[in-house]
Amino acid sequence: MCCFSRPVPFVGGTKIFGRVDGDRQWLAYSMDFAAREPLAMVLPLPVPAGTPEDAVRFVDLSGYRTFFADVERAFPVFMLPAAKGGLALLAAPPPRPRLRVHEVGEFVASFVPTSADFDRLDPRFRLAPAVIAALTAQRGYGFAVVQLAATGTGWWRRLWRKVKSLAPVALSFPTRDPGRVFFPTVHVHDGAVHDEAAFDHALYWQGGPPVPDALVALGQPMSASGPLGRTVDAARAQGLIDPDAPARRRVLFGRLPNRDQWVDLAPPPAADAA
Repeated sequence: MCCFSRPVPFVGGTKIFGRVDGDRQWLAYSMDFAAREPLAMVLPLPVPAGTPEDAVRFVDLSGYRTFFADVERAFPVFMLPAAKGGLALLAAPPPRPRLRVHEVGEFVASFVPTSADFDRLDPRFRLAPAVIAALTAQRGYGFAVVQLAATGTGWWRRLWRKVKSLAPVALSFPTRDPGRVFFPTVHVHDGAVHDEAAFDHALYWQGGPPVPDALVALGQPMSASGPLGRTVDAARAQGLIDPDAPARRRVLFGRLPNRDQWVDLAPPPAADAA
């Protein structure tokens, strides 16, 4: 789920990288967006029950803004579509402690361990009631909340908007399902979860069974031509990638069912011979 605390006039060119490493998953997220006012972006994380609030590690990739461009260079040339969507009788309980705010390069971020902890967010991450309702439906998830600055809008709002490319937001979290890579792709751009949404996503991951190297239809996975370390600076990526392993890619474009994506790392069991 990519959820915003305020309506956004434009989101496109979303890129997500995932890699499972033991019982943790790495996740990097970037996109192009326009926003008329400061807002928060919320990413759900499938963490185990009881995950403490200090379990998520945020990674500063502000010095590596070309991370996704370098990942893409690992793949054969492939034409992609362009991005375009009374009085109280009892004393009140003492206030709960605020969640920690992380300064991560260009971002300010917090980790919300469960949907019941949204009231502990720093005021900078204020969320509309409709957004909180949509998020609390995601039971069994924690949430990374990242503050974004406004990009501004043009004089004619309907004809022009100022679009900004988001530097990669990266983090590592304990995953409750180390056999799969999780991608937060459910859209909540206007305070509601619709059955379908306009996708403009490139998903990248490492691990799992190989897929054909030949060019394949849009929406089908493709393997990189070699180890990802050939095009991505592993030191600058700070553990995000395995430099010796290839990457896979799947492109999602157009109106599709509005849901998160998972990639199985183990091949399906072979069918029993007749």
